[in-house]
Amino acid sequence: MREAGWYDEGNNGVVVMVEPYSQVEQTQQVVYRILDANLDRAREGLRIIEEWCRFGLNNAQFSGECKHLRQEIANWHTAEIRAARDTPGDPGTDLTHSQEEKRASIKSLLQANFCRVQEALRVLEEYGKLSHPNMGKAFKQMRYQVYTLESNLMGYQRHQQLWRSRLYLVTSPSETLFTTVEAALKGGLTLLQYREKTADDALRLEQAKKLRQICHTYGALFIMNDRVDLALAVDADGVHLGQQDMPIAIARQLLGSQRLIGRSTTNSEEMQAAIAEGADYIGVGPVYETPTKVGKAAAGLEYVSYAAKNCPIPWFAIGGIDANNINDVLDAGAERVAVVRSLMQAEQPTLVTQYFLSQLNRIKPEPSRIQN
Repeated sequence: MREAGWYDEGNNGVVVMVEPYSQVEQTQQVVYRILDANLDRAREGLRIIEEWCRFGLNNAQFSGECKHLRQEIANWHTAEIRAARDTPGDPGTDLTHSQEEKRASIKSLLQANFCRVQEALRVLEEYGKLSHPNMGKAFKQMRYQVYTLESNLMGYQRHQQLWRSRLYLVTSPSETLFTTVEAALKGGLTLLQYREKTADDALRLEQAKKLRQICHTYGALFIMNDRVDLALAVDADGVHLGQQDMPIAIARQLLGSQRLIGRSTTNSEEMQAAIAEGADYIGVGPVYETPTKVGKAAAGLEYVSYAAKNCPIPWFAIGGIDANNINDVLDAGAERVAVVRSLMQAEQPTLVTQYFLSQLNRIKPEPSRIQN
């Protein structure tokens, strides 16, 4: 083994600097250790995501995509790279962070592991260029595939939960806003819309952030009323638009394909327009006159019956629905209802939520139109 220094190569008098072989080899071993760690990290993260796709969603397509990516990554995990592993000498094994100690929901678990995979693939893309001429290009393409998988999977998750949700709470201004919402979530609520028409944006932003956090802690969807900008700002699961709000097509451009968009409708023409525009769900009402919609005539149970026969997307009967009339609404054909005052003003929101759900769950659920 040569030592570092200047050498006279042969009789031609050319003097060159020769880098010591040991240093080259040491650098290569470091690169191999980095590749080994991130190959493991990417495969582990994908396996965690795959298990939810397989057992939680029963979705063969997403499971297959994860498995294919894992196998593609495994093809690069050569014996030479594995041989460089030095787990006892790795200082990173003792490093941790409080956010890694717990997961608040399936959504947070999936997002954490998508980030883990994407970061690992980026490392593999860059360091792979030092190891193999095609490795960087291969992992760059895989990284883009994972971005697409994340978008499709998170959108699918939201749509599946929307289809399963029977009760939809729309908030109204309240001094007990957060405690009321959390009480409803404890009762089984899985879908919440934050509706605040008069507060300034600073307060709306603050309240929306806190409500989104509470919802995601309980595994519920959080929808922002009217405001696409605030929905994006707080990473809401979607937005609900009234008839006078922006077109659904523009909202979709801003929100992307994975977030939900709902539309209020009061008659069959508005319903058909919302469906044609690509709404993910609609509100059907107001079924009864309500102070929430001042001056708006009730659409009545006739519109509920029309929706039951003609609406192919999830829809929620809304407007003046309470414990006294919910069975009339269900008899008219509703399978999902949205409520405001009957929960926001309830003395025991948990019990009222449980009562609503007990009535709604007596109805035979329609088959999901989202295919696995």
